[in-house]
Amino acid sequence: MSLKICVFDAYGTLFDINSAARRCASEPGREKFSESWPSISSHWREKQLSYSWLLNILGEYTDFWQVTENALDYALELVGLISDKELKERLLNLYKELDTYTEVKPVLRKLIERKIKCAILSNGSKMMLNSAVINSGIEPYVNAVLSVDEVCIFKPDRKVYQMVLDRLPFRIDEVLFISSNGWDIVGASSFGFKTLWINRLNLPVDRLPFEPDSIGDDLSVIETFIN
Repeated sequence: MSLKICVFDAYGTLFDINSAARRCASEPGREKFSESWPSISSHWREKQLSYSWLLNILGEYTDFWQVTENALDYALELVGLISDKELKERLLNLYKELDTYTEVKPVLRKLIERKIKCAILSNGSKMMLNSAVINSGIEPYVNAVLSVDEVCIFKPDRKVYQMVLDRLPFRIDEVLFISSNGWDIVGASSFGFKTLWINRLNLPVDRLPFEPDSIGDDLSVIETFIN
C-alpha cells in the first residue's frame, strides 16, 4: 500500500481506558473503591460500548459523553457506590485526561518525521477527544480529530469510516486504520480500509467475515509499515 495517513481509534488504542479508575484508586481515602476498581472499570467500558451499539440498532443517538456517564452509573451501582457523587465526578474528570500507552508518543513522532499524517477517528465526542488529546500532550502529532458527533451515529456504521475520505484528502488505498478493538477492525475492514489490529490482550480473532490485515501487540509494530 502507498501509506499516506494512519487513522487511529482513540479509546483503548491511543488512550488507556483503565487509567482513570487506576489513578482514582491510588488517591487517599479511596479504600473501598480501590478494592473494586478493576471490576468497575471493566463494566464501565463494557456498558459504554454496548450502549453505543444498542443506540445504533434503535436508530437513536446520544452524545458519547452522556453514554460514558450512563455506563459509569451502571458500573458504580453494580458495586454499591452509586451514592458517592464525588467519586463519580472525579472519575469523569479523570476520563477527560486519560493516559496514553507508553509507545504512543514515540510512534506518532516517528510517523510525523516520515511525513505520514496522523488522524483520530472515534466514537468520542469532540469535547472528550479534544480534552484527551491536549492533556496527554499528543496534540503536536495529530493532524485531524474526527468525532462521530459530525454524523450522529456510532462505529461500526459505515458512515463513520466514510468521514475519513470525506473530510481528509486521501484515497482509500492510502489509509491504514488502526484499532485495539476487534469489532472496530471488522467495521473498518468491511468498509475497505487496510487494517492493523493492536491486540493488547492477546485475544482470538473474531469469527466474523472480515479480519485484520495485520496484527501487533502494541503500536510499535507500525514501524514495519514505514521502514
